[in-house]
Amino acid sequence: MDTRRESLHATDALAAWREPVSHVRFVDAARVDAFGRLDVRTVEDLLRHYPARYLDLTRTAPLARAPIGQDVTVVGTVHEVIVKKPRPRLTVTQVALVDDSGVLLGVWFNQPYIAQRFREGERVAFAGTVALDYGLRQIKNPFFEKLTGDAGAEDVARILPIHRATEGLSTNWIRRLVTEALDEFGDVPDFLPLDLRLERGLISLADALHTIHFPETLPRAEDARRRLAYDELLTLSLGMALRRHALVEERPGVSHRLDGARLLAYRDSLPFELTGDQRTAIREVLADMRQPHPMNRMLLGDVGSGKTVVAGAAMAAAADSAGQAAMMAPTEVLAEQYANKLGPLLDAAGVTWALLTGSTATAERRRILGGLADGSIQAAFGTHALISEDVAYANLTLAVVDEQHRFGVGQRLRLRAKGEAPDLLVMTATPIPRSLALTLYGDLAASYLRERPGGRSLDAHVTTQLVPRAKREDAYERVRATVRDGHQAYVVCALVEESESSEAKAAVKEAERLQRKVFPDLRVGLLTGQMRPAEKMDAMHRFRNGEIDVLVATTVIEVGVDVQNATVMLIEDADRFGLAQLHQLRGRVGRGEAPGEVLLFADPKTDQSRARMDALVSTHDGFALAEEDMRLRGEGQLLGERQHGLPELRLASLIGDLDLLEAARADAAALVEADPRLEAPQHAPLAEELRSRFSAEWEWVSSG
Repeated sequence: MDTRRESLHATDALAAWREPVSHVRFVDAARVDAFGRLDVRTVEDLLRHYPARYLDLTRTAPLARAPIGQDVTVVGTVHEVIVKKPRPRLTVTQVALVDDSGVLLGVWFNQPYIAQRFREGERVAFAGTVALDYGLRQIKNPFFEKLTGDAGAEDVARILPIHRATEGLSTNWIRRLVTEALDEFGDVPDFLPLDLRLERGLISLADALHTIHFPETLPRAEDARRRLAYDELLTLSLGMALRRHALVEERPGVSHRLDGARLLAYRDSLPFELTGDQRTAIREVLADMRQPHPMNRMLLGDVGSGKTVVAGAAMAAAADSAGQAAMMAPTEVLAEQYANKLGPLLDAAGVTWALLTGSTATAERRRILGGLADGSIQAAFGTHALISEDVAYANLTLAVVDEQHRFGVGQRLRLRAKGEAPDLLVMTATPIPRSLALTLYGDLAASYLRERPGGRSLDAHVTTQLVPRAKREDAYERVRATVRDGHQAYVVCALVEESESSEAKAAVKEAERLQRKVFPDLRVGLLTGQMRPAEKMDAMHRFRNGEIDVLVATTVIEVGVDVQNATVMLIEDADRFGLAQLHQLRGRVGRGEAPGEVLLFADPKTDQSRARMDALVSTHDGFALAEEDMRLRGEGQLLGERQHGLPELRLASLIGDLDLLEAARADAAALVEADPRLEAPQHAPLAEELRSRFSAEWEWVSSG
């Protein structure tokens, strides 16, 4: 069979995967409904409904000799099921397993319904960590599997896959239906080019699918997982590489000049010495802008690292090249702050600019629209007002999007669509783990800012400590002391209004309480995201001008707010925030000459929460904290914020599979360089796989 015929055969076979799950034997209408609750709707969904874990029945420990403190699998017969209620609001369910060696207890708290799932004499496997309590071995909240289930035969001396189940579909039935699907549809041709699979030492797709569900050994299961995880990372990386190629390589752009008078004047007007990271980032950005195709770059900067200055250099270069620049921020507060910070530098460089937001007065808005349309305004700062239908630019050659994750893909594209093919610089002050940045933003080149201007490190200039409940009044005294010294403070709350379902302090009530009972002699202000734009601007103006001593706020101040006189921050319910968010909040104090102090009010109840608080206190490196946050919480929560349209990572771990990610990115780059549209016959199955994984977003991937 020649290459083209092989490709067509593979494409047809992959198309069979798209059939409804009802095509699998024994999947009736009731089971179709049940599968729907598991998001399993096609044959492929079922084959990719991978086991959540395995019970290794080939290596089980005798009940009486199960090692304490270790994860084990044990098998025994149910001897007794007991439900106790030692005190109000506490129910303890105990299931006693016995074998020839002795007894082991499975223990559940406040789950009395568990007792209904066991019958004396049943043979059951428990999996979990063994503890010794009152002289008896026990596993708290064990994972369990009945070994004589509704599929009929007993499973012994084998590795048992445990698939996520639902009402009407037990793990045993799912196991049986997966077997049926594998028998009929599992021998699908491989969409990976053979040379690539051999080079990476990966098993075939068909082998991986059979093995992931029914492995002979756990190492073989890991081989299958790595193959399928590589598939996920390759298709994601390849989609990003194709998008980058379509956006950058295949589009003519503006070749900006780098020797213009405005850029030189901008550099000369800077009142401070640039950090090494800033100089490197400016070189990378300007080198991209010099190319005859559009820039597609992301600037990741830690707290206080000076991203704005880098953006200003790019804006000056755009003006030197008879172009215009637009810098879009997520809030009016931030847009105005950037105008206040960069505006004087652009003035000194001879660059005309304007600020456009939803609050801009009608007459001023009319003037700005005219200036943007005729080119007399060379740079614009603003919010999404910059992409309003009535806003037209004479020659937009640079689009800067700040805190880009707060904008949708459509909003970024609308800003870019205001020009022919403008360069794009997206910025974020939220440190992102390197592996996550490579995955979510693989279509963007990356520049990093880790240094702080002035040679000051955050940990030397800002201290962070966890405040126990008994020391709350001492923390309030620190606020009073900082105000006496002529400085200001923030109090950050997780919520705006109080909720019956939450014990967290709410900003509105807390501001009232602090003014009335705690700081009656101080000026307490309020800033939340739910306030009207004019109210938010007024609160920030008053705080920046020193008319407010203590600003009670929500996370609306998280990004970019720069009040150099603010030196103390109290964060209520700190354990309710993510590490990256807490690090961003911490960056709001100590921005001037005076050192900053962050006091965390928290009551962490889990080991993970305590570890997160300890990490925040012990390090001020935002990128290190981002890595730790991903390690503690897992990438699932962080990926939950991913851009819409990206394929799901079911098996790949950005924590444990960095080597696979690096390999997938390298392979994707090589594939796109050799075949930028995947038009070669041998790449037809791979192109079809991308269309499936990106679904409706394939046009977005392929065309940009």
